[in-house]
Amino acid sequence: MKVFIEHTLFGIYQFFINSNYRRFIWYSIIYGSKKRFVARTIHFNNLKIYTPDTLSFIWQYKEIFADENYKFQTNSLTPVIYDCGANIGISCLYFSKNYSKSKIKAFEADPNIAKVLRANLEKNNCADIEVIDKAVWINNDGIEISLEGADGASIYSKVNVTKVPSVRLKDLIENENKIDMLKIDIEGAEYEVLKDCKNSLSKVENIFIEYHSFANSSQNLSEILQILEASNFRYFIKPVTDRAVPFINRVNKSNPSMDLQLNIYAYKNA
Repeated sequence: MKVFIEHTLFGIYQFFINSNYRRFIWYSIIYGSKKRFVARTIHFNNLKIYTPDTLSFIWQYKEIFADENYKFQTNSLTPVIYDCGANIGISCLYFSKNYSKSKIKAFEADPNIAKVLRANLEKNNCADIEVIDKAVWINNDGIEISLEGADGASIYSKVNVTKVPSVRLKDLIENENKIDMLKIDIEGAEYEVLKDCKNSLSKVENIFIEYHSFANSSQNLSEILQILEASNFRYFIKPVTDRAVPFINRVNKSNPSMDLQLNIYAYKNA
């Protein structure tokens, strides 16, 4: 009976105890069937945000505010947070709300989305967050990325490709005394960036990595985990997407170009 209750009533339980989960359900009902890439302004949690795509907003809201994927503990009065892949600013608003004296650097590669990010931070009185409208990368030479118009800009897609400025994350990390949270959601570039930063991660206390495995490229998950282990991190992994009967269903129907997507939560060994 316990197993039955845990597996069938979890969503109902969350609905009653978590107001942000209830809001996610409400947004799913109101906006879940709306046409994609139609801009709207949405009010939530005493905040107001402009989004170019309501479907991506819905899932970001669930992951960030309802599930609190980025919640971490720190003893610092002014924690340093690097938000790599800040998109339209929902994660920045979460960090600002929960770590009020934090020093946040927000990186966004898509120039159009970076404009939305700046506007959303300004209208929610978070203009003190530093926005870097560059791709987090392994050098400062610029990089070609595919612009999707919402939260899917990637170095792997060949559609609507443009070259954008880049910044070497390793150099920025080494200029900090400590980074309390390093969030890396950069749509497939995480392996190259972490590999470049592997000797600098001693300055980082917590890392969130959204790992992407594209069907037409190598899977480098084991190397990412080795990098974390070598830097004295422990990690916990959750799948973002699931596939029933994985030996048979080798394609992710919701995103056929990607066969694996994981959330990796890494924190320093005590």
